[in-house]
Amino acid sequence: MTVFPLKFRPTIDGKLLFADDAGGYFKSDQSFLERYAEDRLEPHDHTFLDRNGHSFSKVDDLPFTGFAHRWANRLYKPDQTDYIILVPTLRCNLACGYCQVSRVNENTPGYDWTAETLRAVLQFLDRLPTTRLKVEFQGGEPLLKLDMLSQVRRFCRDRFQQTEFVVCTNLQTVSDEAWEFLSASDTFISTSLDADARTHQRQRTITDDKTREFLTNLHRAVDEFGPNRVSALPTIDIRSLPTPESIIASFLSFGFRSIYLRPVNYQGFARKRFAAKDSATVWTEYHSSFIDALVEFNWTAEQHVEEYYFTHCLRRVLRSGHNGHADLRNPNILGHGYLVIDYDGTFYPTDEARMVTRIGQFDLSMGNVRDGLKLEAIEALNSEASNNYHPDCIHCPYQAFCGVDLVDDMSRYGRIDMPKHLTDFCQRHTYIFDKIFEVIYSDNPKIQKSIALWAGIPEFEPALAKVHL
Repeated sequence: MTVFPLKFRPTIDGKLLFADDAGGYFKSDQSFLERYAEDRLEPHDHTFLDRNGHSFSKVDDLPFTGFAHRWANRLYKPDQTDYIILVPTLRCNLACGYCQVSRVNENTPGYDWTAETLRAVLQFLDRLPTTRLKVEFQGGEPLLKLDMLSQVRRFCRDRFQQTEFVVCTNLQTVSDEAWEFLSASDTFISTSLDADARTHQRQRTITDDKTREFLTNLHRAVDEFGPNRVSALPTIDIRSLPTPESIIASFLSFGFRSIYLRPVNYQGFARKRFAAKDSATVWTEYHSSFIDALVEFNWTAEQHVEEYYFTHCLRRVLRSGHNGHADLRNPNILGHGYLVIDYDGTFYPTDEARMVTRIGQFDLSMGNVRDGLKLEAIEALNSEASNNYHPDCIHCPYQAFCGVDLVDDMSRYGRIDMPKHLTDFCQRHTYIFDKIFEVIYSDNPKIQKSIALWAGIPEFEPALAKVHL
């Protein structure tokens, strides 16, 4: 019997976590590690490994085929381009110091789509082979170009069989015409709510009047369209951290039960003002305390609350197919599956790539809507878009659940060959998966309740926490 290669990592309880390339995992101890490393596994070891899919007798037998199937399902294969981010303007009616997209002031000319650019965008969309399309309008503040948003939406509804539209708006100033536009059932709102009202005012709105205006608009959006069509994301300044309890209470007051905690992005204007030494350490400690606070809240709450990204990573551990988050895929192929079209018609593989380009660090553009898409501009990056053979990843038990983010590495370090364990991406995700396995293997009923809720199962299943001694 042959055992599939196992990777291991110490855990906080003194045990070792083992995992294979397909994401199968279990806990054991130093004694098992020595037996495995020295090729002297005992019969009870082979029985456990065989029952749990970690070994096979010969190539092409059922256990081998099952393992290969699970491994392949962990990989992300981009399909037709069916998700487009459109940036009709960089103008914005706020001036947030942490803005990651390098916006310009509301009255600055020259940062909107022209009529010619709009025509070229529609022609590009018309050539897409997909029958379904998701369009996300970003900015700046996209509602400043409501006429162009309306034209794009009308065109897409006529052209594609299935459409969905997301407007990323600060909800600061919303006209009657904008409210009517947003009321359509196929149109969703994504906005920012920076923790609580006090934090939001300090980071975004500055004045009491603007804060009241935003909160009034957010309440109206939720009341009229429901929390399922409105999402709000907090941006957290690690130099001034709000309490987890204040964030939970603030989001619940609007009916939001999924909170996507994000530190200030190391992009755009934020690059100079918010860069912090050891930010990964500070953030992971704070995020861990937030997960603990959610566990306490969910124990007695009638409706549970999740941290979106933690839940996403948890589900990636428990089963394959959770590739919805574009920054955590493996391989993470740039320029396929979704694209960004900027205010000047330039193509980018990701929103972060346009930020890196805008501040003059690297040119990650891929042509424009007038001259055509030029994927060859980023193909060199795509040769490194997988963690499967990376020397710093092949021994990590979290490899099957993790991904790569080359654009983030380029932004932070000016290179893509930085040793992975030294990168912010690796440090953050190592923490997240450490925390996930900490809670999976906890015997605390409070934690087990939240794990079941976040995993989408009726109750905690002990088989999720396999142990072999």
